Amino acid sequence: MKNETGQILHDLIENAGGCAVTDGGFATQLEKHGAIINDNLWSAIYLIKDPQLIKKVHLEYLEAGADILVTSSYQASLPGFSSKGLSTEEGESLLERSVKLAVEARDSFWNSAKRNSGNRYRRALVAASIGSYGAYLADGSEYRLISSCSGLYGQDVNLKILKDFHRRRLQVLVEAGPDMLAFETIPNKLEAQAIVELLEEESVKIPSWICFTTVDGENAPSGESFKDCLESINKSNKVEAVGINCAPPHFIESLICKFKQLTNKAIVVYPNSGEVWDGKAKKWLPSRCFHDDDFGFNATRWRDLGAKIIGGGKELRVNVKNTKLHSGIQLKQLAELGLDVGQGSN
Repeated sequence: MKNETGQILHDLIENAGGCAVTDGGFATQLEKHGAIINDNLWSAIYLIKDPQLIKKVHLEYLEAGADILVTSSYQASLPGFSSKGLSTEEGESLLERSVKLAVEARDSFWNSAKRNSGNRYRRALVAASIGSYGAYLADGSEYRLISSCSGLYGQDVNLKILKDFHRRRLQVLVEAGPDMLAFETIPNKLEAQAIVELLEEESVKIPSWICFTTVDGENAPSGESFKDCLESINKSNKVEAVGINCAPPHFIESLICKFKQLTNKAIVVYPNSGEVWDGKAKKWLPSRCFHDDDFGFNATRWRDLGAKIIGGGKELRVNVKNTKLHSGIQLKQLAELGLDVGQGSN
């Protein structure tokens, strides 16, 4: 992970004591402020409705000690914006806005924090979120096993279609000036390959991570092994980290161990709290298998097993009043655990 493209991410992890913390569930935190996101654009609808609320949530995660802010563009796409009656230019402007809001939040927070010589924060990185093709479909494709019309998207979706789908969004987001890219909830080998080829074709100079999701804790939703899914990624010098997001936390320990055997890339994990996505109702069905209070203990375990970036997706959110990160890890606890959140600055 020490090539020129990935130096900024490598430095962040090193300055964080070997394990950096990304933010928590963005949409869930929006909902805490009264946002209604039952929409095909998910949290990206607030790029239209109330962009300042998005900035507010970014600031809340920074206050809680996040080292990495992930933008609100996960379910944002040009076809998705077009379905709302927006022009291509308007859609591109909204993609740019997702990055600018995060950068503005980061810069204003850091400018304030660094004036205090005793501040406990690091300058965060901004990662532009790029959701899978399934996220655009908004039908839960990325969360379903192949036996139920899976993350393979059907026979008509090939490598070219996936690259064409991602290309312009990738270009716009990179031009907007994030520090890195975060490809999220990738469900199969084909889309991972499309991303790797696209990063090369577009000569992207900023680092990326690619995160898969899983339904069974063993394989990608397509049924393909992670060994197969990582094949093209391991050959790429454009991808600095790989891992799992938006999967149940009880899968994470074994998956870290598996990924350590399959790749030399940094490992990133940010699970949900075990919910199941209802694609028809467009909501998460609750789970009782995991509690917020368990997250601190599990985060320590994941770090010890080799995870270099840890966060919480969906239901693992920030409790601002108590300055908690991921709804269960206090900054003090994280420091004691060795995750070193917000200790020192650069």
